[in-house]
Amino acid sequence: MKSIYTRIAQELGAQLQQVEAAVGLLDEGATVPFISRYRKEVTGGLDDTQLRNLEERLGYLRELEDRRSAILKSIEEQGKLTPELARSIALADTKTGLEDLYLPYKIKRRTKAQIAREAGLEPLALMLLEDPNKHPEQEAAAFLNAEHKIESVKDALDGAKQILMEMFSEDAALLEKLRNYQRSEGVVQAAVVDGKQAEGAKFQDYFEYTEPFAKIPSHRALALFRGRNEGILTVGFSSPEAGQMHTGEVLVAEHWRITDQNRPADKWLQEVVRWTWRVKLNSHIETDLFGDLRERAEQDAIEVFARNLKDLLLAAPAGQKTTIGLDPGMRTGVKVAVVDATGQVLDHCAIYPTPPHNKIVESAAILLNLINKHKVNLIAIGNGTASRETEKFVGDLLKAKPELNVQKVMVNESGASVYSASEFAAKEFPDLDVTIRGAISIARRLQDPLAELVKIDPKSIGVGQYQHDVSQTRLAKSLDAVVEDCVNAVGVEVNTASAPLLARVAGLNTTIANNIVEFRNQNGVFKNRQQLLKVARLGAKAFEQAAGFMRIAGGDNPLDASGVHPEAYALVQKIATQNTRPLKALMGDTAFLRALKPQDYTSEKFGVPTVTDIIRELDKPGRDPRPEFKTAQFKEGIEKISDLELGMVLEGTITNVTNFGAFVDVGVHQDGLVHISALAHTFVKDPHAVVKAGEIVRVKVMEIDPARKRIALSMRLDDVPGEPTSGSRPNPGNPAKPSKDRNAQHKNDVAQGTMAALFAQALNKKK
Repeated sequence: MKSIYTRIAQELGAQLQQVEAAVGLLDEGATVPFISRYRKEVTGGLDDTQLRNLEERLGYLRELEDRRSAILKSIEEQGKLTPELARSIALADTKTGLEDLYLPYKIKRRTKAQIAREAGLEPLALMLLEDPNKHPEQEAAAFLNAEHKIESVKDALDGAKQILMEMFSEDAALLEKLRNYQRSEGVVQAAVVDGKQAEGAKFQDYFEYTEPFAKIPSHRALALFRGRNEGILTVGFSSPEAGQMHTGEVLVAEHWRITDQNRPADKWLQEVVRWTWRVKLNSHIETDLFGDLRERAEQDAIEVFARNLKDLLLAAPAGQKTTIGLDPGMRTGVKVAVVDATGQVLDHCAIYPTPPHNKIVESAAILLNLINKHKVNLIAIGNGTASRETEKFVGDLLKAKPELNVQKVMVNESGASVYSASEFAAKEFPDLDVTIRGAISIARRLQDPLAELVKIDPKSIGVGQYQHDVSQTRLAKSLDAVVEDCVNAVGVEVNTASAPLLARVAGLNTTIANNIVEFRNQNGVFKNRQQLLKVARLGAKAFEQAAGFMRIAGGDNPLDASGVHPEAYALVQKIATQNTRPLKALMGDTAFLRALKPQDYTSEKFGVPTVTDIIRELDKPGRDPRPEFKTAQFKEGIEKISDLELGMVLEGTITNVTNFGAFVDVGVHQDGLVHISALAHTFVKDPHAVVKAGEIVRVKVMEIDPARKRIALSMRLDDVPGEPTSGSRPNPGNPAKPSKDRNAQHKNDVAQGTMAALFAQALNKKK
């Protein structure tokens, strides 16, 4: 049996010593961001992605080992552990394989087979299996037992059948053989439940659906499971036509060497095989494989969500500029909040420039007064209800007053209402209405998306694929890891960060984060990183993990504003001393720093990778890895679906990337879909390799369906609406019905689960 460390090393493509070192650090309580950034010598440079995978597999394999030990102990206590069985258990490399081996020894409720054994029928069952030349009825007559209610030959043979059925269905090698066959050759069928056609219209593409199990993509799998869970669809593996044997029955017979040679017991044994497959194995195998499919589909969906979340969190910040946040509305008006460069609220109110009020002049006067009073640089407009009407109102005002030099930006407001009603928002703004809190969040989200989005449950941001159909525990764990990695990649300014942001720093938690804010409120700003050790419950271990990711601008030590860890300050001082230069003079001197040779400053503690990182950090201390701030310019006059025309080329922002394409906000309150086939002129296997959430793209309108609120877009601007695309291929969702092109498959993918149902959270612009 391979050790856990050896297996992980092979899976990661890493060296055994790298894995052993990383596991040692994790077991000591070190965090992934800290290990990947500050312990490169120890792990041989494993990055955060490798470490996250290592951490996940470590948990699974340790659970596997615990289960292996429990199974061995249980079988040994029963006195049934043979050397061969012990070896098979030791070699099992999956939880499913382990459970297959344990199945015959598992303590279970009293079964029909157990009752038959108690009645003494096991010798009869084994006799007929081993020698089909025996006559079942003649042999069964010797096993009648009134005490155990075996009063007829039929009773005896039925009991023997139950014994063999249980024995056949608990054979680990046979189970794996059957799984492998169905996994590679099985075909899944779905059909609508009678009477559910109208109720389940959104699943109509699955009403007569077949697809090879091995080819079902994750989004279609989750749509199938959703349809089944809602009682709309029946889903299962296809069965042979009447009168034909299922391949599963053939495999069972072959495995137990049962053949029909017209011997006395052959037909009875064939009947045992048939019942074993139909009653015991078919549903068992189907449950196992559908469980595997769901797990795989869930993992894909979670990875999609995680990648989109990472792109949103690392979106370009507009920076520290005084900003007005507008939370659009119709009847309730537009909520207005003004925040300063640090996100502190300066002013708030409501204006009514949209229908049914249409108080445009009064609203313009109020907004103009706020701009002049607070010297506003940016106006952030939430993209919900009345967003385009509000944007037009603001645009007209800024056109009339070009001297203001104010920029308007449409901001994705998904989750803003969740923040507004949160405990943290209530504590931060106890005297403000939730709608004003939403406007504040929209303004801050433009200034610094990361700092604001960490206050919201990641699942509420609306960039997932079937996010409500997957394991919420696994989803939360994955998204929390993404948030942690993003926050630590950017770094946190200790003196301005909120408690939710500080809580995401490696080594810290909610309690310590609140204590940092409380200490800051009572004692003023932190002057250096060492002061953090005075914060309640922030001990040496937490300081070691967190210090390098926490910045103090304008403090006592210029290194505190950088990503250099305090443990390496002496090394930086050594570089300065050996080159007879003041510490401050080193920082930002690109020519000097690039001339340094890292190997000249290595030691037992700091190798070339760490010294290289330190020199790079000194070159651009506290550098922000996020891209330059840019915004999409929505086309004037295009405010709703009815304004769109086929062939129109628009600029928009990608709001969500899925396994089958990308959704783009073009400013009409309903995102359009660029199917995977229309993302590029070359074949695209993974949309994330071409686009990412938050990216600004130009798209062409290919199809418009106002009734169902669907818009098909293409990033191939030479595509012509209504004409087949160059990426045509058969429809994998239903091989019997080939599509004209891959845009037709787009309709299938979207309809299966439906755009509305599939992305209700991500696409619904109304709060």
